[in-house]
Amino acid sequence: MTEHKKISISLVLGSGGARGLAHIGVIHWLEEHGFDIVSISGCSMGALIGGIYAAGKLDVFEQWVRDINKVDILTLLDLSWQKNGLVKGDKIIATLTELVGDIAIEDLPIKYTAVAADIANEKEVWLSSGRLFDAIRASISLPLFFTPFHYNGVDLIDGGVLNPVPIAPIFSDHTDYSIAVNLGGSVKIVNTADKDTAVMANQPTSKVSNFLARFKNKIVKHNANEWGAYDIANQAFDAMQSTIARQKLAAYPADHFVEIARNACGTLEFHRADEMIKLGYDTAKESLSALVANDIAISNSSVKEK
Repeated sequence: MTEHKKISISLVLGSGGARGLAHIGVIHWLEEHGFDIVSISGCSMGALIGGIYAAGKLDVFEQWVRDINKVDILTLLDLSWQKNGLVKGDKIIATLTELVGDIAIEDLPIKYTAVAADIANEKEVWLSSGRLFDAIRASISLPLFFTPFHYNGVDLIDGGVLNPVPIAPIFSDHTDYSIAVNLGGSVKIVNTADKDTAVMANQPTSKVSNFLARFKNKIVKHNANEWGAYDIANQAFDAMQSTIARQKLAAYPADHFVEIARNACGTLEFHRADEMIKLGYDTAKESLSALVANDIAISNSSVKEK
């Protein structure tokens, strides 16, 4: 990009479990091409990646998540033994806090908003102050999996329930462009030879399947094409989020979009970090290259006028 004032960006990072690792690749592409991310609105995994980036620790987190494997994921799941969720989430938040630091949102160098859902009152909650990892914990509270997060007297759950790609918090920004990353894009069609891989992308890992199986009262034999209760809930949640995202973005579109197919990987497949980060980078390149070309054209025009 030619030497001139950087283009300021308001970045909206959507929810989608492990697919959210693609956000890292998108951010890398934006930084490499000279864009200045001055505002972030994030939901669920988008809130987590966005918050860590805003804290200046994305490189540390990226190295950690690239090294993680299926067994590591299980060690971070602290059972709640409660009826409102399988996992408390304290262990993973403590791990991330140690990795990134205990930071207040007010002290971040860029504007940041995490979006959660107050399901009892059927409304979004925008978290733009207080402890960063309190906001993140509230926003990632995937129903049935994580227990709700009690915050300022209210039980909060995953913001994706109401707004998977939360663009509204950036409406007051005075930036050059808004870019929204939607992790609930259209299902990617794959070759028949890759069918088994595509199916597995939407299933929990074998380790996680075994973990969830502990909560079943009895063993039931299933045929190869039959989904379990977790699989159905996972697919239903993804379909719901995809539908809501389309409606929200149709009503209030961002200037530019990056869409990741919702079957790119399963919700808990964090061991596929290398693949998802590359997918995010490649998809950003494909979706946003025209923006770079347009900026160069405008810059050259300005130089000629002088």
